[in-house]
Amino acid sequence: MDGLDDVIAAIATAPGAAGLAVVRASGAGALALADQVFRGGARLAEAAAQTLHHGWAVWPEEPGPARTPGSASPPRRLDEVVAAVFRAPRSYTREDVVEISCHGGRLPAQRVLAALLRAGARLARPGEFTLRAFLSGRLDLAQAEAVADLIHAETRAAHELALAQLAGGLSRRLDALEERVADALAEVEARVDFAEDVGGVEVPERIVAEIEAVAATLAQLLASGAYARAVREGARVVMVGRPNVGKSSLFNALLGEERSIVTPHPGTTRDLVNERLEIAGVPVTLVDTAGWREGGDAVESIGVGRARDALERAAVALWVVDRSVALEEEDRRIAQRIAGRPALVALNKSDLGQGLEPAAVGALLDGAPRRVVAVSAATGEGVGALAPALAALLGAGEERALGGGPPELSAGNPRHAESLQRAHAALERAAQAARAGEPGEIVALELREGRAAIGEVTGRAVSDDLLERIFQRFCVGK
Repeated sequence: MDGLDDVIAAIATAPGAAGLAVVRASGAGALALADQVFRGGARLAEAAAQTLHHGWAVWPEEPGPARTPGSASPPRRLDEVVAAVFRAPRSYTREDVVEISCHGGRLPAQRVLAALLRAGARLARPGEFTLRAFLSGRLDLAQAEAVADLIHAETRAAHELALAQLAGGLSRRLDALEERVADALAEVEARVDFAEDVGGVEVPERIVAEIEAVAATLAQLLASGAYARAVREGARVVMVGRPNVGKSSLFNALLGEERSIVTPHPGTTRDLVNERLEIAGVPVTLVDTAGWREGGDAVESIGVGRARDALERAAVALWVVDRSVALEEEDRRIAQRIAGRPALVALNKSDLGQGLEPAAVGALLDGAPRRVVAVSAATGEGVGALAPALAALLGAGEERALGGGPPELSAGNPRHAESLQRAHAALERAAQAARAGEPGEIVALELREGRAAIGEVTGRAVSDDLLERIFQRFCVGK
């Protein structure tokens, strides 16, 4: 990668009014460069590591002919600042780093950054500080990605999941699995190369069992990944149902506020109404839609079309059914639309009677992941059971769905999931080949592929293009 020897600089804090802002510079020569824009009691290049220095940020002197003593004009002050000195390798990037804390607001940090750039620094690319931390070995790739997840976390569960990954929890699990695969590979290769010395070319049962055990652990990581991904990225839950079944009333009940307009007239909701809420640590976008029916006016028909489009992008369909009456043909058409996708059925208006049994609705969704809850938006009956049911459909276990602990470390990152899926498939092929008595070279080939795929998560083998894609997600200054 180009420019890794440059001194880079960027604003490390969010823009806008605040008490403080931080401008960060990193690289060999960062401290000497910062001395061109810092005036305090001591030069930063001579300062001890991990120290703070009060002074002023100034515009660097213009290059030109030497001035006679006493003829130079005083430097132009930009802001009163505190400079923090971090010397390699005890810094975020393992390079020399200076962080200049100035006043918050729109201009102070911009002016300090402009002065550093004028002194010779280069504006950092998105994520370049963390990229340097990865390349220096301070963080592995999974930990580096957790930094971005921390910044973007919207819920406490997402924050805790990212913190655990940043602390190396996922990396340690994967390193242990990779080591077990490496040991199995060494045994298989030894039998291929030194069959007479190790007792034959057949893969021993204990090695096959070990390969299968690692594959099972990877399967567990992948199985719990759906919930971790929902925690990390959020999920859309789209409410569907025919007119006047109480979708908007239930929408308001879930939110605890009057967000959608409710009237007794069919077709009141014409467009999508979105609202955010948190369910078991998952940032959920709840979408109220127009009632599904044929023969409405032109505007209502557009609303129904948008509702159907929204359903296609939903993680879970929340199907609202009027329990007080028998199923209608439009209900059956909706069931066909949501067949095969995770669905929560809310049997609304349960306070008006039970003309419809849960089994009758469940039969329409045969084979789909589903939960059926009897509710009344009017009285509040059963509404509290909807959130745990939604959480379970989003992949949370029963304990977490009811407000239990944080999500387990798992393959919630799509890149991690793709790599571990390939690793799992390779290990399964290796075990099958060994049990079928195929040559050891084939088993070894699959084990090498599985080991490499696990290593991709932590960055043992990674291309420059992949690094660029990963770190483009970061903000400038991190």
